Amino acid sequence: MVLRLEGGRTPGFKFMLAILVGFVLTIPLFSVWLLVYDRQNQSEKATSSITEGWGGAQTINGPVLVIPYNAATTETSIENGQQVTRTHQQRRELRLAPESITANTNVDPQVRKRSIYQAVVYNAHVEGDATFAFPTDLARTGVDPAQMDLTKAELRFGLTDARGLGSNPRVKADGVPLRLQPGAGSSGGRGFFAWIDATGIGAKPLAVHFDYNFRGNESLSLLPNAGDTTWKVHSSWPSPSFVGAFLPDTPSVRHDGFDATYGIGNLGLGRSIVSTSDPAVSNQPSTLNADGETQPQVAQINLIQPVDPYSQVDRATKYGFLFIGFTFLVLLMFDIIGGVTVSPVEYLLMGAALVLFFIMLLAFAEVIGFTPAYIVASAAIAGLNTAYSAAVLNSWRRAAFIGALLIGLYAVLYILLSLEAFSLLIGSLLLFAALAGVMYATRRVDWGGKREEQAVAEA
Repeated sequence: MVLRLEGGRTPGFKFMLAILVGFVLTIPLFSVWLLVYDRQNQSEKATSSITEGWGGAQTINGPVLVIPYNAATTETSIENGQQVTRTHQQRRELRLAPESITANTNVDPQVRKRSIYQAVVYNAHVEGDATFAFPTDLARTGVDPAQMDLTKAELRFGLTDARGLGSNPRVKADGVPLRLQPGAGSSGGRGFFAWIDATGIGAKPLAVHFDYNFRGNESLSLLPNAGDTTWKVHSSWPSPSFVGAFLPDTPSVRHDGFDATYGIGNLGLGRSIVSTSDPAVSNQPSTLNADGETQPQVAQINLIQPVDPYSQVDRATKYGFLFIGFTFLVLLMFDIIGGVTVSPVEYLLMGAALVLFFIMLLAFAEVIGFTPAYIVASAAIAGLNTAYSAAVLNSWRRAAFIGALLIGLYAVLYILLSLEAFSLLIGSLLLFAALAGVMYATRRVDWGGKREEQAVAEA
């Protein structure tokens, strides 16, 4: 038996009409993508406003022992046809990183809210020990120990955003408390430092103990510079992301927090523990990023939100065509096989309801979270389209099929969003099954009406 629509419209014409309505719905669907992007930008601005004054993403650095020294520089010039050589004394700095450093960091996270927006901030406590000593091959640097001014040495600590530095940081050298000064040295910078008399470092290693608190948000990083760095981090935040140039040796992530231990050597940094430079010149270990720009080599921990509603809604919106396509296919099957006429306006209204799902999902996700918002939005749209299709198809039984289809699609979409790694595989299999079903159901459909015209001509 060959199926053909009555009223002059062939199944092929109805199919093309459904596709045309689907293309029209791409306009509001694209607008939803723009809306998600706009709301995400607004959320980022609100987050910045919440964390303003608290302290930014923090990178801790140091301690580093900086010893000033005098270096002789020779300058040759031509004066009155004669070659003249002059020798000048230039002030330079010897930067000595610790032979070894052990730092223990405890991160206490908090979620701060303003209206419907929230941001993750933290209070951190750092305590550790460092040991300084002149390397046996110090002469290779070309620095004469007699030219060093060890009485004016500086012990420097770096912190990206010094506004977050807590009160009363404590630093001891060989058990003697040091008076701390603002800035990462007498030449400026971010952090704090202390003047120290390091005349005894030639006879025995200098032991430094430090203990301070600071505040930050979003991420915490360590800029290693010692011969042997051990960094232990503990936090109650259950969703860390370990990134940067170095990863922890033994990370442990649990539902009640995480622990991470880093072990980094100066061979991995690609630099010696001793270096020389002019004052105010940074000697931080660095690497090149994808753009060829220099960036510090850091071990970084991000305190990420376990569920980002904007990224989830953005991914869900990309499946909007899948919802529209499946629903329109079912309506088309009822149209050309079941004999129920479905007008383009009815296609358009049901498609608009499907697009409205993503707007409702975004609106509710900002307030009650993604999963509850998904349940509310999917139940509302499935119920609305089921009730409307009952009137369009003149049958609650057929409408129940539409409702079951939408519930199944929403369930599958939630699984796809949860199983990101297998979403492409699952989605392709579903599309294959749907296409096979449509091809089987329409195998006897006379899409162009030619077979019926041929039968009439033969009669």
